[in-house]
Amino acid sequence: MTVAAGTLFVVSTPIGNLGDLSERAIATLRSVNAVLAEDTRHSRPLLERHGVAAKLVAYHEHNEAKTTPLLVARLVGGESFALISDAGTPLISDPGSRLVRAAIDAGVVVAPVPGASALLAALVGSGLDAERFTFFGFLARKGRARTEAVAAIGALAHTAVLYEAPARVGETLADLATAGAGDRQAVVARELTKQFEEFRRGTVRVLAESYMNEAPRGEVVLVIAGAEPMVLDEDALRIRARALRADGLSARDVVRVLTEEAQAPRNLAYRLAHE
Repeated sequence: MTVAAGTLFVVSTPIGNLGDLSERAIATLRSVNAVLAEDTRHSRPLLERHGVAAKLVAYHEHNEAKTTPLLVARLVGGESFALISDAGTPLISDPGSRLVRAAIDAGVVVAPVPGASALLAALVGSGLDAERFTFFGFLARKGRARTEAVAAIGALAHTAVLYEAPARVGETLADLATAGAGDRQAVVARELTKQFEEFRRGTVRVLAESYMNEAPRGEVVLVIAGAEPMVLDEDALRIRARALRADGLSARDVVRVLTEEAQAPRNLAYRLAHE
């Protein structure tokens, strides 16, 4: 007789206010064979508060490579687990993606149990456009990865959301201002769902100056408005294209200049270069 595989539940937990743990999440945590927690010491009080007696198993970035195959084998064997992080929704800047992928590859059902998310709480409370956004997680502290991420946010035409350590909020906002986002609207959301929840609004440049002098306290999410769309003057672009051709540039080079320097759409640049 073949034993049916268990289920891996991905369960969101509160990011501050303990009342944000849903009834479904509590029932799920009570039903599984074990709860996989990023920090068992941190998660134990939450589970005890809600009468969850399931065994706590440590699952974090330092042991996931070794532990994942063993957990998947147990899932295939019929056990069910709930994956949680220290706060919010697992996998969002937290461990868990390795286990979820391995479980899916093994034919195990992965069931999300939605709930609190600092990313979404900051976005919907910011007042900035939430129709389209890009989440950048935590930026690298230095090097090419950081430079490229800052440049990407500076050029982004829609809302950007990122996490940042309190001590680096001022520096990150200053880097974004240098990358051309200084006049864009931004929100620094901190201590979401907690007693001292705060949304501070202003331009990137003004907020950078404020937090360079005094770092915020608590957990922080930054929300940055997208760049305003450029208004292209087709007549001016046509004159520029003709001048470039007169200087001896090929049509291909004219297209490159118009798209890179003037930010013209490629189809428009191509048409003007060949007029």
